[in-house]
Amino acid sequence: MQSKETDTKIKNIIFDIGNVISKFDWEGAYQAKGYEGETLKRLGEATALSDDWKEFDRGELTAEQVIDRFVENDPGIEKEIRDALSDFAPIVKKADYAIPWITALKEAGYHCYFLSNFSKIAEKECVDALSFMPLMEGGILSWKDKVIKPDPAIYKLLLARYDLIPEECVFLDDTAENLPPANALGIRTIRFVSKDQAVEELRLLGVETKNF
Repeated sequence: MQSKETDTKIKNIIFDIGNVISKFDWEGAYQAKGYEGETLKRLGEATALSDDWKEFDRGELTAEQVIDRFVENDPGIEKEIRDALSDFAPIVKKADYAIPWITALKEAGYHCYFLSNFSKIAEKECVDALSFMPLMEGGILSWKDKVIKPDPAIYKLLLARYDLIPEECVFLDDTAENLPPANALGIRTIRFVSKDQAVEELRLLGVETKNF
């Protein structure tokens, strides 16, 4: 956990989505389509593990244009790439703890927001995985504002849009590189590893919830 020493009380909990309050499981989704071994490895490297995946989240290209880039990464498995990405719903899955956790935080008086690198196609097709969103005060999906983490602009945008005081916020993200820009603005940060670990680190920052 990275934080700045402050006595200011936390009022706002900011969540990344993928692998924090939902599960980004490209590997499981591809395996469910029958891809294993070397083909699975090549699919991962051409798509979800490539730098081009960020272009889904940046929102400046269509899904078809991004998939064409994936094909360029490994033309020998074009058919497999297009098949693997023909259904996005299994790639982002619901985390069973998300709604109870957010509900407990809100009942304890905290405000909850999301701040995520997230694509238009994922928002459209992964509805079940995003079932927690109506509980939140708001947030940013990167594709809508054409800016992605760790660009400091996305954190500044969230603060400005919802009139948040940085020192009253804590941001949870599973990706280490996404934390320093938030921390530099005065937002306290937690590197998410598991729900239990994150709940304990929030407790150490004074964020207490009942019945969770």
